[in-house]
Amino acid sequence: MGQRVAVDVGGTFTDVCVVGGDDGLVVAKVPTTEHAVEGVLHGLGEADVDLGRVEFFSHGTTAATNALLNRRFPKAALVTTHGFRDVLEIGRGTKSDLWDAYADVAPPYIARRDRLVVTERIDGMGRVITPLDVREAEAVIETLRRREVETVAVCFLNSYVNPAHEQEMERLIRAALPHVVVSVSSTVLPEIQEHERFSTTVVNALLSPLVKQYTTGLEYELGRAGYRGRLQLLHGGGGLMSSQTAERYAGRLASSGVAAGAIAGKHIALACGFENSIGLDIGGTSADISIVFDGESRIVRNWHVDYGHPICFPSLEVLTIGAGGGSLAWVDDGGALRVGPQSAGANPGPACYGLGGTSATTTDAQLVLGRIGTSLAGGTRILDPDAAARAVGLVAAELGCSTEEAAVGIVRVTSANMADALRIMSVRRGHDPREFALVAFGGAGPLHAVELARELGIPEIVVPPHPGTTSALGCLLVDTRHDLSTMFIRGVDSADPFEVESAFLELEASSRDSLVDDHVAPERMSLQRFVEMRYRGQYRSLSIPVDGPVRGLDGLTAKFHTQHHREFGFSQPEAEVELYQLSVSALGVIDKPEVRPGSWGSPPLTPATHRRVRSVETGSWIDTPVFDRTDLFPGARIDGPALVSQSDSTTLLPPGAGAVVDDMLNLRVTPRQEVSAR
Repeated sequence: MGQRVAVDVGGTFTDVCVVGGDDGLVVAKVPTTEHAVEGVLHGLGEADVDLGRVEFFSHGTTAATNALLNRRFPKAALVTTHGFRDVLEIGRGTKSDLWDAYADVAPPYIARRDRLVVTERIDGMGRVITPLDVREAEAVIETLRRREVETVAVCFLNSYVNPAHEQEMERLIRAALPHVVVSVSSTVLPEIQEHERFSTTVVNALLSPLVKQYTTGLEYELGRAGYRGRLQLLHGGGGLMSSQTAERYAGRLASSGVAAGAIAGKHIALACGFENSIGLDIGGTSADISIVFDGESRIVRNWHVDYGHPICFPSLEVLTIGAGGGSLAWVDDGGALRVGPQSAGANPGPACYGLGGTSATTTDAQLVLGRIGTSLAGGTRILDPDAAARAVGLVAAELGCSTEEAAVGIVRVTSANMADALRIMSVRRGHDPREFALVAFGGAGPLHAVELARELGIPEIVVPPHPGTTSALGCLLVDTRHDLSTMFIRGVDSADPFEVESAFLELEASSRDSLVDDHVAPERMSLQRFVEMRYRGQYRSLSIPVDGPVRGLDGLTAKFHTQHHREFGFSQPEAEVELYQLSVSALGVIDKPEVRPGSWGSPPLTPATHRRVRSVETGSWIDTPVFDRTDLFPGARIDGPALVSQSDSTTLLPPGAGAVVDDMLNLRVTPRQEVSAR
C-alpha cells in the first residue's frame, strides 16, 4: 500500500506526518533550516520515508510568508494606467494604530521608481475611452529590459470588467521579454477596488519567481529520491493546488503555514463531536488561533502580512500573534515585563538550545519552572537548564525579583497575550467561549491550554495524539481547491435570477477546467456556490452559501439578514440589499487518512518519573508525576497535578484538572474550574 506524506515547514520546526505504511501513523519533527528544502529532506529521513513508495505528497510552507516578512524579492516592477502610479502608496489612508502619530504604514513592496505608467483608459462599464498607447508600452518594456526586471505586475484601471488592455500589455511583455514573469490583475483578482486588486497582484508577482524556484528545487530533490507523484501545496484557502498552479497564484501561499493547523483543529473537533471549537496552535515562533462555528470555518477575503498592503485571495481566518516558545522576554522603558512579538527563531533559538542565544524566551521560562524536560523534538534538541536560568536571570535583574519569579511572570504574560487573542476570535465575534471546545496543539499548545480554558470558561480541551505535528496532519485532510469569482453588483429587487444562474454556470465551467488541469477525475469534483451580499451603501459584504440552482433571491436575502445579525448584532430587514460578487469553490475530493482506534486497557498507569514543577497559579513547587504519552491507552485517566510527555510536546495538567484518553487516543481534558468569560 502506498504511503501518504505531509510536511509542514514552520518558523522553528519542520513537521512530517506519514500514513498508510505498516506502522500506521508515523511522525517526525526536526529544526527548520535556512534552506527549507534541506529541512524537508532531513525530516523525511527522520521519519524513515521511502519516497519510492509514496503515492501522495502534500506540503505546507512558510516560504511565501517569510519572503513578505523579510522583503527579499526578485527585481520587480508595476505597470499601470497613467495617473495611478501611487495607488499602492495612497491605499485607504488608514493605519494599524489610529492614535500613533509616529507609526507609518509599511512602504509599498515595489518602490516608486519601479512603478511605470502607460496611457490607456477603460470606464466602469468596460468601454474603451482611450486605447492602449503601444509606443508608450514599448518604451516601458525597454525600461524593464534595461533594469533587468524579473517579474512584472500589470494593473490597469477597470480591467476587472474589460481585460483587453491588460492582456495586450501582457502579450507585448512576453514577446519582448520571455524570461520575465508577468501577473495581470484581471487574471489574478478580477474584482473592483483598485487598491486591493493592485496590491494582491503585486504580491502575486513578487512571490511567483520565488515559489517557482522553491517548488522546482523541492520537486527535483523528491524525484531524485524516488518520488514519482505530483507535489501538492496547501494554500491559505484550506485546499491543495499543484506546483504549476502555485506558480501562477503564488500569493495564495502567503498564509499556507497557518492554514494547516486550522484545518487539523477543525477535523479533530468534529471527530470528537464538537461543532463549535477553537484551535490553539502554539509553535516556536507564534500562536495561531482559529474558530469553527456550526462545523464551518470562517473565510476572509481581505488580509495582510504587512498592514496597508491587502491580499484578497480567500483565506481561512486565523489570528496570529507573536507568542510562541521562542518569543523573547524583555522589559520596556516603563519597567513592565513584555513577551514577543520578537522571536529567537530556530537559530540561535532560546538560550537553552545552546546555539549562541542569550536572551530569555518562553521556552527558557518553561524549563526553569520544570514544565518541560531537557529534550525536545524526539531528542534532536537537548536543552541546557543552566543556560535558561542565566537568560531568565537577566530579566529578573531588570525587574528586581528572583529568577523563578521572572519565569512565572514570563509564562503569565505569554498566557495573557494568548487569552486576549482568544477573546478577539470568540467574544468579539459574538461567540460565548463556554459553548466551545479548545483544540490545543503545536509544541506548546498543551502547556498553556488549561490555564487559558480556565480564564475563558472553556469546558473541555482536546489534545490530539501528536500535538507537535498536528499541522502536518492537516495537509492530509484537505482537497484540491480553486476559488473563482466575478463581480455582480445588482440590487436584489432588480436582479434577474436567470442572469445570476447564468453567471454561476460560467464560473463552474471555468472551475471544472481548473480541476481538470490538476488531473482531478470528474467523479471527484464538487462545486460550492457563494454570493457576496451587503446593505446598499455598505463597504463590506458577507458571503452567503447558495444551495442549488438560483430560482429566486428571497431565500438568500433572508440568510443574509440572519448572518448579518449574528456577525454584527443587528439586521435591517427593511433596508435595500444588493448583490456584490459571485464565487465558486471547486473541490477535487482526495481520500483522507483513517486513524486506527487504540486498544482499551486496564492496567494501572505508572508515572515514568517525577519532576518538581512550580505552579504559576500558587507560586509553590509541586512534586509532579510525569507520564509517557506512549504508555496511555483508551480509557486511561490522569488527575492533575501531572505532566504528559512525548517527543513533540508536553501536556500540563495543573491541580484540579483531569484527563481521559478517548478511542482515537486524544486527551480529553477537563479544566474543572468555573470562570466566566470576561
